Amino acid sequence: MIPPKYAVSKVVETLKSVTSRVLKEKFPHYLAKVYWDRGGIWARGFFASTVGINEAAIRQYVRHQGEQETGQAQLEL
Repeated sequence: MIPPKYAVSKVVETLKSVTSRVLKEKFPHYLAKVYWDRGGIWARGFFASTVGINEAAIRQYVRHQGEQETGQAQLEL
Protein backbone atom coordinates (compact mmCIF):
# COMPACT_ATOMS: atom_id res chain seq x y z
CA MET A 1 0.00 0.00 0.00
CA ILE A 2 1.29 3.44 -0.95
CA PRO A 3 0.51 6.34 1.43
CA PRO A 4 -1.65 9.03 -0.24
CA LYS A 5 1.08 11.66 0.07
CA TYR A 6 3.16 9.82 -2.56
CA ALA A 7 2.33 9.77 -6.27
CA VAL A 8 1.91 6.19 -7.47
CA SER A 9 3.86 6.96 -10.64
CA LYS A 10 6.83 8.27 -8.63
CA VAL A 11 6.85 5.21 -6.35
CA VAL A 12 6.78 2.87 -9.37
CA GLU A 13 9.51 4.87 -11.09
CA THR A 14 11.69 4.60 -7.97
CA LEU A 15 11.04 0.86 -7.57
CA LYS A 16 11.89 0.18 -11.20
CA SER A 17 15.02 2.31 -11.04
CA VAL A 18 16.37 0.75 -7.85
CA THR A 19 15.57 -2.86 -8.78
CA SER A 20 16.98 -2.38 -12.27
CA ARG A 21 20.26 -1.05 -10.86
CA VAL A 22 20.52 -3.86 -8.30
CA LEU A 23 19.76 -6.56 -10.87
CA LYS A 24 22.34 -5.13 -13.27
CA GLU A 25 24.94 -5.14 -10.47
CA LYS A 26 24.15 -8.72 -9.38
CA PHE A 27 23.67 -10.31 -12.81
CA PRO A 28 25.65 -8.25 -15.35
CA HIS A 29 26.69 -11.17 -17.57
CA TYR A 30 23.24 -12.74 -17.72
CA LEU A 31 21.47 -9.45 -18.42
CA ALA A 32 24.00 -8.58 -21.13
CA LYS A 33 22.97 -11.77 -22.96
CA VAL A 34 19.25 -11.24 -22.52
CA TYR A 35 19.03 -7.47 -23.02
CA TRP A 36 21.43 -6.93 -25.91
CA ASP A 37 20.15 -3.45 -26.82
CA ARG A 38 21.17 -1.91 -23.46
CA GLY A 39 17.59 -0.76 -22.96
CA GLY A 40 15.85 -1.01 -19.64
CA ILE A 41 14.71 -4.30 -18.18
CA TRP A 42 11.24 -2.97 -17.33
CA ALA A 43 8.32 -2.21 -19.62
CA ARG A 44 7.47 1.49 -19.95
CA GLY A 45 4.09 1.38 -18.25
CA PHE A 46 2.65 -0.03 -15.06
CA PHE A 47 -0.67 -1.14 -13.64
CA ALA A 48 -2.18 0.31 -10.49
CA SER A 49 -5.60 -0.20 -8.98
CA THR A 50 -7.22 1.75 -6.17
CA VAL A 51 -10.35 -0.37 -5.76
CA GLY A 52 -9.08 -3.93 -6.03
CA ILE A 53 -8.83 -6.07 -9.12
CA ASN A 54 -9.15 -9.75 -9.92
CA GLU A 55 -6.44 -12.05 -11.21
CA ALA A 56 -7.94 -12.29 -14.71
CA ALA A 57 -7.67 -8.52 -15.18
CA ILE A 58 -4.03 -8.55 -14.10
CA ARG A 59 -3.21 -11.42 -16.45
CA GLN A 60 -4.89 -9.57 -19.32
CA TYR A 61 -2.88 -6.43 -18.60
CA VAL A 62 0.41 -8.36 -18.48
CA ARG A 63 -0.42 -10.23 -21.68
CA HIS A 64 -1.06 -6.99 -23.59
CA GLN A 65 1.37 -4.59 -21.91
CA GLY A 66 3.72 -4.47 -24.89
CA GLU A 67 1.01 -3.35 -27.29
CA GLN A 68 0.31 0.29 -27.98
CA GLU A 69 -2.24 1.70 -25.58
CA THR A 70 -5.60 2.31 -27.19
CA GLY A 71 -7.38 4.45 -24.61
CA GLN A 72 -6.71 8.16 -24.80
CA ALA A 73 -4.49 7.84 -27.86
CA GLN A 74 -7.61 7.33 -30.00
CA LEU A 75 -9.27 10.55 -28.86
CA GLU A 76 -9.38 13.27 -31.45
CA LEU A 77 -10.07 16.81 -30.33
